Amino acid sequence: MAKVNPENDLLHVVGGRPLHGTIQVRGAKNFVSKAMVAALLASDVSVLKNVPEIRDVQVVSDLLRLHGVGVDVKPREGTVTIDAKHVELADVADVDTLSGSSRIPILFSGPLLHRLGEAFIPALGGCRIGSRPIDFHLETLRKLGAKVDKEHEAGIHITAPDGLHGAKIHLPYPSVGATEQTLLAAVLAKGKTELSGAATEPEIMDLVAVLQKMGAQISVDVDRTIRIEGVESLNGYTHTSLPDRIEAASWASAALATHGDIMVKGAQQPDMMTYLNVFRKIGGEFDVRDDGIRFWHPGGDLKPVAIETDVHPGFMTDWQQPLVVALTQAKGLSIVHETVYENRFGFTQPLIKMGATIQLYRECLGSLPCRFQQQNFEHSAVIFGPTPLTGRDIDVPDLRGGFSHLIAALTASGPSTVRGISLIDRGYEDFRDKLAALDAQID
Repeated sequence: MAKVNPENDLLHVVGGRPLHGTIQVRGAKNFVSKAMVAALLASDVSVLKNVPEIRDVQVVSDLLRLHGVGVDVKPREGTVTIDAKHVELADVADVDTLSGSSRIPILFSGPLLHRLGEAFIPALGGCRIGSRPIDFHLETLRKLGAKVDKEHEAGIHITAPDGLHGAKIHLPYPSVGATEQTLLAAVLAKGKTELSGAATEPEIMDLVAVLQKMGAQISVDVDRTIRIEGVESLNGYTHTSLPDRIEAASWASAALATHGDIMVKGAQQPDMMTYLNVFRKIGGEFDVRDDGIRFWHPGGDLKPVAIETDVHPGFMTDWQQPLVVALTQAKGLSIVHETVYENRFGFTQPLIKMGATIQLYRECLGSLPCRFQQQNFEHSAVIFGPTPLTGRDIDVPDLRGGFSHLIAALTASGPSTVRGISLIDRGYEDFRDKLAALDAQID
């Protein structure tokens, strides 16, 4: 994978101008990469459509190629064709070159165990937003019959000499990653697998749809129980990804914070209903159309809100960071209780330096049962506004926090320099061109 040129890893922004115009969102980052991994389960060709040109797609493409898989990415058409007829174990040194780029490699485990009987997983990367252990993943694989060697110098070596078999698995928390791991590993396992406490996000359900197209037997109950009956083989698929609800909400929050008006083509209402309710409570306006959703600031004062992040169908944790920037411009006291990741408010420090009034608390400032209660994590935030923001130099900490800082720079008066913007490329397609289309003053 190409290294990032430091000169292209910063953005100069002159803020204080409303964002106006039309942009397009394509497939969901949190689904597309998993669907690409699912193609490994079939020994023929799969075609994925509505694929965004983001770095995570590049990382998964590189990983697939290292395992002997043919990958043809056509960014303009938004398609990825994956030919998994021939799969081989990648060289450990080659796989290790991608360590730290993404957390996707752990999801290769199940498909590789089915195709080759073993898998090697390098050290994992991803955003530093809190503890994201892979224990749930490894315990799931063990229950399905895998042997895990965590002592391997360069990563984790996993084998399944007798193949994988069905099992009863319970997740103490509805982990998206562990649910995906179970789905990808159990569809070809012998017998039946029952997963209770599963995540049921729209991206998970789209992955279930892909696997069903391939020939899998999967049922999802209303009590978060997923039942998988293993089959002997799977076929390739042709599938169009659901749109990225996180990116759509990020641009909506940017419209609100900058007093702008943005038409987000491709955005869909059903998977954004919880966000749309909060957007309207704050004082934003939106218009659902056949080809997307228009978001705008109607004028007047924005209103403060109290929100708590939660697993689907609750308020998504990835929605809160961009929205916090908009809440700095609301009149009054807003409260955000983060219940998914314990360290997700680290991104607020640059906002405070820009002029925002934000206080962080270790207490649970909400009504939801919280895993972080009586622990030493600042996972609640109180935002007082409106406060004018002033431009300054900012270092991007993670994907969603980075886009939030970008929104803050666009909201602030005066110039800002945002460094490390390549992190934003992981999940926001062509965001520089989209900013230019929205009349943002950037260089």
